[in-house]
Amino acid sequence: MALAAKILLVIASIGLIIVVLLQSGKSAGLSGAIGGGAEQLMGKQKARGIDALLGKLTVVFAVGFMIFAILLGYFLKSGA
Repeated sequence: MALAAKILLVIASIGLIIVVLLQSGKSAGLSGAIGGGAEQLMGKQKARGIDALLGKLTVVFAVGFMIFAILLGYFLKSGA
């Protein structure tokens, strides 16, 4: 059981790293507002949907990481 928790912890941590790196920075909104209006009118809705999806995936991977880390600590402490 500890091996399964280790594997799931590694998957959750790699997923969390990838999702966080794919997100755009908070300062990207300011440069987009100064840069041009065409992208803001046409491409903003698509970017908002992707950012929302990445935000939700970040929460899912973070919760999974915390749960698997706690389970792994429990299994290693109990000797199972």
